[in-house]
Amino acid sequence: MRPFSHAGQFRHTANSGYNGRTSILGVMLVTMQQQIEAKLAAALSPTHLEVVNESYMHRVAPGSESHFKVVVVSPHFDGHRLLARHRQVNAVLADELAGAIHALALHTYTEQEWLQREQAPKTPSCVSKNGLT
Repeated sequence: MRPFSHAGQFRHTANSGYNGRTSILGVMLVTMQQQIEAKLAAALSPTHLEVVNESYMHRVAPGSESHFKVVVVSPHFDGHRLLARHRQVNAVLADELAGAIHALALHTYTEQEWLQREQAPKTPSCVSKNGLT
């Protein structure tokens, strides 16, 4: 397991939609992906955190931030069952889930579970994106 550090602590994908623009007021715009990463890092002190914008895999407008995969390994999950872990993450992201996020795939692990696994399951293809529905 690789240690969690502040330098390069998050995995960004090429399709994250972040373009580094600033607003008219000169304030850096924060993507939904960055917001999710920051909130989870602050609340759960993860040893491993991946937030992947998978919106491009779905039938949505280019640059959308509506579908995310979150892989989080945290000591806060020790002694908690899967449902309780998901509730913890959902509570941290309550505002985002009430708004812009359409889908959130959660993969929550204790450090011991992650040592045995070291990767989250692959995301299946979106059926509607491929025209099968």
